[in-house]
Amino acid sequence: MTALRSLKQPFTARAGLGSTRAGEAERFVAELHDIVGARHLLTTPSKMRRYTRGYRFGSGSALAVALPGTLVELWRVVERCVDADTAIVLQAANTGLTGGSTPFGEDYDRPVVVIGTMRIKALHLLGEGRQVVAFPGTTLDELEKALKPLGREPHSVIGSSCLGASVIGGIANNSGGSLIRRGPAYTELALYARVGANGRLELVNHLGIDLGEAPAEILSRLDRHDYGEAAVDWQTERVASDPDYATHVRDIDAPSPARHNADPRRLFEASGSAGKLVVFAVRLDTFEAERNARVFYVGTNDPNELTRIRREMLASSASLPVAAEYIHREAFDISERYGKDIYLLVRRLGTQHLPKLFSLKSRFDALAERLPFIPANLSDRLMQGAASLFGPHLPPRLTGFRDRFEHHLMIKAADSGAEELRRILSDLFPSAAGDFFECTPEEGAAAFLHRFATAGAAVRYDAVKGPRSGGVIALDVALARNERDWVEHLPPALSGSIAHRLYYGHFFCHVFHQDYLLHEGVDWHATKREMLALMDKRNARYPAEHNVGHLYEAGEVLAGHYRELDPCNCFNPGIGKTSKLLRWRRSGHSGASSPA
Repeated sequence: MTALRSLKQPFTARAGLGSTRAGEAERFVAELHDIVGARHLLTTPSKMRRYTRGYRFGSGSALAVALPGTLVELWRVVERCVDADTAIVLQAANTGLTGGSTPFGEDYDRPVVVIGTMRIKALHLLGEGRQVVAFPGTTLDELEKALKPLGREPHSVIGSSCLGASVIGGIANNSGGSLIRRGPAYTELALYARVGANGRLELVNHLGIDLGEAPAEILSRLDRHDYGEAAVDWQTERVASDPDYATHVRDIDAPSPARHNADPRRLFEASGSAGKLVVFAVRLDTFEAERNARVFYVGTNDPNELTRIRREMLASSASLPVAAEYIHREAFDISERYGKDIYLLVRRLGTQHLPKLFSLKSRFDALAERLPFIPANLSDRLMQGAASLFGPHLPPRLTGFRDRFEHHLMIKAADSGAEELRRILSDLFPSAAGDFFECTPEEGAAAFLHRFATAGAAVRYDAVKGPRSGGVIALDVALARNERDWVEHLPPALSGSIAHRLYYGHFFCHVFHQDYLLHEGVDWHATKREMLALMDKRNARYPAEHNVGHLYEAGEVLAGHYRELDPCNCFNPGIGKTSKLLRWRRSGHSGASSPA
């Protein structure tokens, strides 16, 4: 392996390079072609579009998109890119909300190669399903379905899984999830590649599985599932999930959040790596599926009643609920109208078809953008129009509570926890401000699915409104565990810039998603700065559970984690508004970081 060369300009002819550089680029692309095959190497902007544009935010150019089909092919592609000094952006399902899995802008000092990993799918069950080994293209939905016959579940269920998000993507981004006892996605058992300070690519096997010594041997054996249970180290001190979160979240008087993206407790190698490592496989715990779960729906006009429920249950309940999801009435209304198609698709088709549908949507959008007479966001307009042809889709008791109450909380509990929750709620309600009811199975499923659909409702609203919208500011924030005044109070001048405010989130963890739909003509950047300044005054942490992407600035701890993982800044450069330049050199843009 040769040491890294310092390229001062990209390979691309677009940048005005001479024939020597253009020839070098052609040879490099030909080598990638030999590794992955013609069908799986994309070089035209139209074909690369779905890999170079973020699901919600961010885009940039790439020299090529490579789509390897095995772990060995992935290693060979990365090896060649490192030799050629390209910047490497690893991408799984591209379902992130902050642009963290695509190129961003045009100010890289090297050509960018995107490596899509969704073809590399495999799932190995260990210990009769107590743990799993997941490959880069394995999705949460696929993992959930594989575990269901065993009576077990992954870390996360319905949510990002519906969009086809990958298991490894959740680990790399410290994804949170809605299940109270499980905390952020986390493992210390992973197989990954990194480029050291000497510029050499190395493979690190911390899976706790004996697969040999040489990279080719390790990866080919894993590709073939060529190992037995005897090769698995069950005595390792490394953990495959967060073992302390259920206790951590119960500390309701702590002045710090229960979880957030940059929590140093859970930044470890692949966990929180955000594309700064090439993760080939992770080993994860699975969990016994909850049985006899019931959903209780609470509505109130006094947020203090929800605070009381949260604090009492976290502090003294014998069994933590499965999930507790909050949604404000305005978010309920926007989701009912602009999240209706997602709701109907999941209810009628299930989650397994959504990744393919979103892929088709991306291809349709790419075609439509090339036709000047086609209106912008045509696919969103068509899907919105199709959904409007259906009648009311939410159960009457949910819409009845929407009419009566401003704040809504749906709590799922199982077995004895359901009995305890029923008692607590019966002691509190009905009150002058609120009430509750116990959902039928159909109502409970509808309540949680409606809450899930809220996540995309703001994007759909903005797409349909087009130039009449001032854009979306999407924040996810973690409040301190001891915070009682969790309802946001905006100053009048800032509030006047906002057409709609969508508040929803994981209430017992005190993690809130806050989407602001701006009026036409409002300065998006200035408004966002004011929003983040307010978050800082509240001592909130953001982002709470999504990658910092290219939307947020990585703090000192998180940026230090990135530099430690990737001292050459070869992988996903610029993430968290850090430097995009080789070896973390300073750049002229405001997101530059200090040299490592």
